[in-house]
Amino acid sequence: MLAGLVTGTELKRFARSRMSRAALIAIVFMPLLYGALYLWAFWNPFGNLDKLPIALVNDDRGAVVDGTALNAGDQVESQLVASGDLDWQQVDAERAREGVTHGDYYFAVTIPEDFSEAVSSPMSDDPHKAVMQVTFNDTNNYLGSVIGENAMREMQAAVGESISAEAVDKVLVGLQTAGEGLVEAADGAAQLHDGAGQLESGLAEAKDGSSQLADGAGELAAGLGEARAGAGELADGLGRLDGGADQLGDGAQQISGGIDQLVGMLEPIGTAQSEAATAVAEVADLLRGNPDPISGQAVAALDDLTGLLTTEGFDQSTLGQLLTLRDGARQLAHELGDPSSTFRAGLSTAGGGAGELASGLIQLSDGSAQLSDGATELDAGLAQLVDGSMQLSDGSGELAVALADGAEQVPAWSEAERQQVSETIGGPVTVEEQRMTHAPTFGAGFAPFFLSLALFVGSLIIWMLLRPVSTRALAGRLSALRVVLATYVPALLVVLAQVIVMFLVVVYAIGLDPVHTAAMFGVLILIGATYLALIQAFNIVFGVSVGRVVTLAFLMLQMVSSGGVYPVETTGKLFQILHPVDPMTYTVTALRQVTLGGMDGRLWTALAVLVGIWLASLGASALAVRRDRRWTIETLHPPVAV
Repeated sequence: MLAGLVTGTELKRFARSRMSRAALIAIVFMPLLYGALYLWAFWNPFGNLDKLPIALVNDDRGAVVDGTALNAGDQVESQLVASGDLDWQQVDAERAREGVTHGDYYFAVTIPEDFSEAVSSPMSDDPHKAVMQVTFNDTNNYLGSVIGENAMREMQAAVGESISAEAVDKVLVGLQTAGEGLVEAADGAAQLHDGAGQLESGLAEAKDGSSQLADGAGELAAGLGEARAGAGELADGLGRLDGGADQLGDGAQQISGGIDQLVGMLEPIGTAQSEAATAVAEVADLLRGNPDPISGQAVAALDDLTGLLTTEGFDQSTLGQLLTLRDGARQLAHELGDPSSTFRAGLSTAGGGAGELASGLIQLSDGSAQLSDGATELDAGLAQLVDGSMQLSDGSGELAVALADGAEQVPAWSEAERQQVSETIGGPVTVEEQRMTHAPTFGAGFAPFFLSLALFVGSLIIWMLLRPVSTRALAGRLSALRVVLATYVPALLVVLAQVIVMFLVVVYAIGLDPVHTAAMFGVLILIGATYLALIQAFNIVFGVSVGRVVTLAFLMLQMVSSGGVYPVETTGKLFQILHPVDPMTYTVTALRQVTLGGMDGRLWTALAVLVGIWLASLGASALAVRRDRRWTIETLHPPVAV
């Protein structure tokens, strides 16, 4: 039991030199190297997808929907770039195709020029889905294409939901607007129905009024006809009156002359009568004082005579009346006979007015006749309007009922409800995939990585079974390069056998169908030869024991930085730095080119790098052989022996 606690001589010999102690430490940390390094490299590859360079091409030319511009391509482009899920790089179509072909981009997404038209097509006569074109190249990285497919499915759902919501929202807005319009139209139709009823009532009243107007216009026309005839007679009478005025003036002049003669004759008689009455009154006064009865009788007779002369004869009052009559006769003769007199001027004016009155009555009579005819036509037209208003009232009532029913069938959504319905209706966007190269299966996609790994492990096992350098050849007089080749060439024959067996099994048993079969076989031989030389160099330069440790560590670094599994952009920064100098990077690239197709400059670069590593490894082994020809104690007793 105590012997189990003793470290023994096997571990003690690792303490003899720094190299042996380093080898022991490497052995201790080897599991950590494989476990931690692999976990570090691939800890969260899907959390670093935003580092994958993806080409984004937006060729959408936009569309106009109901007078509003729709640029769905710009919206999708902004949404993708803003999401940050992938490293979207906005380029044109030519640059995208070149980038995907040569591995600058893992895949390309193209928004075609009719994208907006397709998005708005549900509102047109040709509804169809909008298509987003995706171009993959499995030669770049098979898992990158798989990641791209998954990302595109998620993107399709997100973009489809967004575009669908917007497109359907326009339809729903239009539908809701139409519903609001139907409600307004129904209200308007109801108002129209009410107005039509009022119009019908008003037209009926107007019809009654037009009938009265027609009757009154007829009576007016008849009355004006009579007035027209009377105005003509009035004008003729005034003309005759103007002619008779001259005769009346002459007669009045004669009357005035006769009165003048009469006054001339009667004026002396009146004067004599007055004087006689005065004389008789004086005689009577003289006799009245005589008491003689005869005088009394004479006085009485004289008083009677005086009264007779005073009351029965011509007095001054009668004479004044005659003079007034004379003056009146003269004035009448002037007014009737003188054309410039007021009467004759008024009579002339009255004659002209009567003529104008007659002419006006003629026009008024004609107008009243036209009024009568128009009133009759108005009455007939109003009768038709009454019938039309009745039809309008009935039709507007039916329209109001139908519009009200239609408005009730249109959903009355709120803003939030309409958006919810928009987001619920299906997605109008589909993805169209194009592949420059295609790996039909998961195994075909990862074959370049696994075949490269297999050849590295095969070379590692070869040098575990064979000595990397022959001691006899090392002790001989051969050149250092020939010493290296003396052990390398036999091992290369084993590698060739490994390649043949693996190629036949993979192609004909498993079913891998390379695009370039012969090229694949040649590349496998080059990869095996390169790894064989590289591992031999590790064993010669560092010694067999340390060399194997270095080989295992180097294998781990190659696996995590080659981009053979996950795109290198999804790994840690250190592995992205190691990627360009990792030999497995170029072995995987070369095998992808010949198995999946799409050979370009990357194939020739990879072949050149592998040839360079092969030559450099053989050269490093030759230099190490030259160094090791100086024998030391460590040569006879290596610090670490396996």
